[in-house]
Amino acid sequence: MSRTLQKAALAALALGFAAYVAHAAGTQIYDSKTRKWVDYDKNTARKYFARNKQVPDAFRRQVVTFRTAEEPGTIIIDGNQHFLYLVQPGGQAIRYGIGVGREGFGWAGIVRVGRTAEWPTWTPPAEMVARDPNAAKWAAGQPGGPDNPLGARALYLYAGDADTIYRIHGTPESWSIGLDVSSGCIRMNNDDIIDLHSRIKVGAKVIVLMQGAALYKGV
Repeated sequence: MSRTLQKAALAALALGFAAYVAHAAGTQIYDSKTRKWVDYDKNTARKYFARNKQVPDAFRRQVVTFRTAEEPGTIIIDGNQHFLYLVQPGGQAIRYGIGVGREGFGWAGIVRVGRTAEWPTWTPPAEMVARDPNAAKWAAGQPGGPDNPLGARALYLYAGDADTIYRIHGTPESWSIGLDVSSGCIRMNNDDIIDLHSRIKVGAKVIVLMQGAALYKGV
């Protein structure tokens, strides 16, 4: 576990039932009442969010110490830990909790923000339309709004000039932050994607780490 994660885990202990740690087998959180690490699955996440109206502390937006050679403004995504880092000057980053691709839908690479949108239209890809009846009714596009799967904002990820079809976007399912739930897109709660959207520039570099190769001391 990195020093940053150790500090967050200690903070979680002080706060009681809180974070965390994600690994290849999924996310875990520490229950101070039982003093045990427990799986943070969909059922646990829904119950936690219902009680607290927010996600565990570690998945909330915060400034952290972050050593990296990447330029400020770069986005680094650690899917294993369910964190998105926006690199800041002075050895710091803004860390956001995220939801990532479920088993079989993870990916890695270096891409860029090709464009952004506010309250974007969601148009499911043909593969999703074919396998998901709920997506089929929106094959021609779902207008933006509070029930739209892309949430309040979307950052469209490009490889060169080609749209990868992957996005960093908001979600109406805030409880799902910290889980492997998506079809490859990066989910954030709506407040966080609005904050990230306000800080990011089109053309920004985005590094998506390979799952199983978790961030240690920055890249």
